[in-house]
Amino acid sequence: MISVVCVYNNKKILEKFLLEGLKGQSTEYELILMDNTEGTFKSAAEALNKGGEKAKGEYIMFVHQDIDLISKTWLKDTEKTLNSLNNVGIVGVAGSIENNERTVTNIKHGEPPQSAGGVQINTPLEVQTLDECLIIIPQAIFKKRKFDKKTCFGWHSYAIDYSLSVKKSGLKVYVLPTYLYHRSTGLPLDEKYFVSLEKVRKKYKKDYKRIYTTTGEWSTLYPLTIQRIPFFQRRLKSFLKKIGIF
Repeated sequence: MISVVCVYNNKKILEKFLLEGLKGQSTEYELILMDNTEGTFKSAAEALNKGGEKAKGEYIMFVHQDIDLISKTWLKDTEKTLNSLNNVGIVGVAGSIENNERTVTNIKHGEPPQSAGGVQINTPLEVQTLDECLIIIPQAIFKKRKFDKKTCFGWHSYAIDYSLSVKKSGLKVYVLPTYLYHRSTGLPLDEKYFVSLEKVRKKYKKDYKRIYTTTGEWSTLYPLTIQRIPFFQRRLKSFLKKIGIF
């Protein structure tokens, strides 16, 4: 069984997307909702750790409120895939491979819906890090390794940090070849994103030369304050090309 953990701050969005997608699922699941409409939790790590500790399923799915699973067999199909994988530390629906800036995912996002990545897959693929929109951790792994509240002090980078942590320990990080819809595109990136990512960079600078994320690749040798200048230049260039100005 999969335990579904969601921290929400907008009940209307939660009901329209996640809860609607969970209706009529063809297999049993456990739903754990963490109400943050009043700002009770100060970080995703704090909220998700509390939600995960309540979970009884073999797998714990941490998911955003604006995810629509689309298929009524999504949970059943996903659990079957999870049971076929070996040495799983964490899986997700979008992620990044080492030495490749393109996002690996089959999902669509935004309004109107569009492809969220540059690499689509037919089978589970090992990656370095995952996007936070939907991640699944075996309960046996989560019992031993919670989200790092010190490094991930806000609402960003907790899946990146967890991915690097389990990978460092010898476990595997996968993106699943699944289809779903995510209302948000995750942009624009705010200052808090880079502050949290800088903490991740410092934490793993002795373990990884570069960190690959769905927002780009980052060297662990230099502070992000230096690396962000060319990052924003690339983003602007990509945007201008997209609207036909560049």
